[in-house]
Amino acid sequence: MRLGDLLGALPPHNAPLELREGAAGPDPVVRGLVYDSRAVSPGDAFFALRGAEVDGHAYLKQALELGAAALVLEELPGDLELGEAAAVRVPDARRALAPIAARFFGEPSRELDLIGVTGTNGKTSTTYLVESILAAHGRSVGLIGTIELRYAEVHERATNTTPESLDLQRALRAMRTAGLDTVVMEVSSHGLDQGRVEGCRFAVAAFINLTQDHLDHHGDMDTYREAKLSLMSKHLAPAGTAVVNVDDASGAAFVDAARAHGATVLRVSRRPESDAELRLLEAEVSLEGTRARLALPDGDTLDCSLPLLGDFNLENLLVAAGIATALGVPPASLAEGVRCCPQVPGRIELVGEGRPGVIVDYAHTPDAIDKLLAALRPLCRGRLIAVFGCGGDRDRAKRPLMAEAVARHADLVIATSDNPRTEDPAGILDDVEAGLATLEAVTPEDLGGTKRYARIADRRRAIEAALAAASDGDTVVIAGKGHEDYQIVGREKLPFSDRDEALRGLRARRAAGRPS
Repeated sequence: MRLGDLLGALPPHNAPLELREGAAGPDPVVRGLVYDSRAVSPGDAFFALRGAEVDGHAYLKQALELGAAALVLEELPGDLELGEAAAVRVPDARRALAPIAARFFGEPSRELDLIGVTGTNGKTSTTYLVESILAAHGRSVGLIGTIELRYAEVHERATNTTPESLDLQRALRAMRTAGLDTVVMEVSSHGLDQGRVEGCRFAVAAFINLTQDHLDHHGDMDTYREAKLSLMSKHLAPAGTAVVNVDDASGAAFVDAARAHGATVLRVSRRPESDAELRLLEAEVSLEGTRARLALPDGDTLDCSLPLLGDFNLENLLVAAGIATALGVPPASLAEGVRCCPQVPGRIELVGEGRPGVIVDYAHTPDAIDKLLAALRPLCRGRLIAVFGCGGDRDRAKRPLMAEAVARHADLVIATSDNPRTEDPAGILDDVEAGLATLEAVTPEDLGGTKRYARIADRRRAIEAALAAASDGDTVVIAGKGHEDYQIVGREKLPFSDRDEALRGLRARRAAGRPS
């Protein structure tokens, strides 16, 4: 494809500011797109993206030496020897990459029923439910999200909740080539704000909830909300459907954005008396799962048996059912897909089969950890023991709020490290400790009784201490990392799994002759 054809995909606000031609002229043939200079092959267009730690402009010479046919960048050094290559200066290289990648791969989202799910919490569980429901209906479904990208026999570990636009468009084309007709994906606020989904057209866009998170990136809640609203206002197909949880305080804004865009709106609510099109009539939650009765838009009711634990999964169930309804899935397939939904890794995941009960969960926001512990509290036979931490180099304001939520529900608390990154773990725990004022501070050796907390910066030791303090009937919740199998300390990503550490701790209890 010619460079000029690709540049034609750019919107006016990101149109080329300058084009400098090389020896091959201003319109070379482009054989591939890359944003990692190490991956450049002859004939590729290299996009110089600015990241938090790496700036692609530092690798322009390397890209040229490897045979790049074109450079797309934001700053064009006057002394850069282009050789055969052309160089295009644009206002934002990352936002330029998205529509160009969509054109290069032939606009794959237009050949699929693409479903986008956004919200602070619940995106992963909701996409798993949607995938299971649509598969039960006979659709060929792909999934893109926080844990992995998967379709057919392909399973690829995720690096971002929403992939970089080039990787996303490549994946969508591969899925369509493999015969898929539907893709459900998590759409993060970062992905929206950075333009990663530019060039995508969603048949269904869904909103679950909005609570405090990512303010280190967005600055304030209004900006965070606006980023998520753009899924409805910019990326929903003209004849698409928006599924909106109207129980959330921001739900009305998403309804208004979708309607202003000309989309059909399907509202969901947990309140039986609501006028939403799809409502929860009644539910029963236990450690064995959840039973729910839904009121459907056509006036019928549907009984569902959901294997996922936690009262808050009812919210995810409603949104998933709304998406299925928007795509014409009959009630029988909806109920079957809900019934056979697999365990979502790291989402209220029971670890081991003995006592005490151990649960690993990804909750890492004030709202998520509050809902998690509130859901588990009435299901506990004994004490609720919580291990949690807060990420470094991220929103500091949410740290005491998370701690306050934990203190409201847990009997014993161990504050520890999550991914400290480049921050001092002790400093992070100082912020956390401000929210634990209602509990008594004790040393790790004095953990016992109720309404106490201890600080243990080493996450492995914190998990060990929680299991050592637990009695047979207690429930230990390890929150914050869920499915992650690493811990980021400094700039290193070190192997670490809450699940593996919990299993190791349970084995140690058995070896010591304690029930587990």
